[in-house]
Parts: sequence; structure tokens; C-alpha cells
Amino acid sequence: MNETFALETEYIPLCDLLKYCGVTETGGQAKHFIADGNVLVDGEVELRKTCKIRGGQVVSGDGFEIRVEGAGG
Repeated sequence: MNETFALETEYIPLCDLLKYCGVTETGGQAKHFIADGNVLVDGEVELRKTCKIRGGQVVSGDGFEIRVEGAGG
């Protein structure tokens, strides 16, 4: 999965981004997925479940990449 996510606010918590983009089905699954070290933010492993993801960042992992655009494109 290769996707672009457009922010409507300044940032989105990492666990919410994974849920909204369909990487996980629920927020709870997203939190476990992150805690297990399965998610990279800008190429670095991210373990903070509610890490603030802002425009210009790339969230990736095995089989997915999400490019985040700032509010307004």
C-alpha cells in the first residue's frame, strides 16, 4: 500500500493515522502494532503511539508507506 494522507489539522496522532489509512482495523491494534516496533517515521523506528505526525513526514512499515501532506495540500 502506497498512500498520501492530507491533514485537516496541524497534526494527527500516529495510532489514528494507521487506523484511518487501513493499516490496522482499530486504534487498539494500531497501538500494539506501534509498540512492537513495526512502524517507521521518516526512516526511524517510532514507539510512541501518539507521536504527532505532521505534513512532510513519511510513515512506513512492511507493505505500506503513507506520505503525509500538510493541511491545505
